Amino acid sequence: MDWGNCVQKITDANGKVSEVATINCIPAVFLNLVNALLMFSGLFALLLFIFSGFKYMNAAGDPKKLEGARNTLIYGIIGLLIVLFSLLIINIVSQVTGVPCITKFGFGCNP
Repeated sequence: MDWGNCVQKITDANGKVSEVATINCIPAVFLNLVNALLMFSGLFALLLFIFSGFKYMNAAGDPKKLEGARNTLIYGIIGLLIVLFSLLIINIVSQVTGVPCITKFGFGCNP
C-alpha cells in the first residue's frame, strides 16, 4: 500500500521539515503485516517440507519414523492449503457480493 497518503510534513521551530505518521497509516501497516504473515506462512511450510524430507531420509526404514515424516509433510500441506483457501474464500466473497473492500480487510471502504 502507498505510504504517501498517511504521512504529514511538519516544520519544527528550527525550520527542519520532517514527516509524521497519521491515523491514515493504520490500513497500510495492517496490510503490510498481513502480507508479512503470508510470506512467513509460506516460508514455514517450506521449512516443514524440507524437515520432513530430512526425517524421511534419516528414517532408515523404521515404520514409526517414516510415519512421522509423512505426518509432518501432510500437516505442512494442510496448513498451507488452509492459508491459501482462506485468501481464496475472501476473494470469492468479494467478487460475488461486489464489495472489493473486503480484500483490504475493511480499510478503504467508503460508508
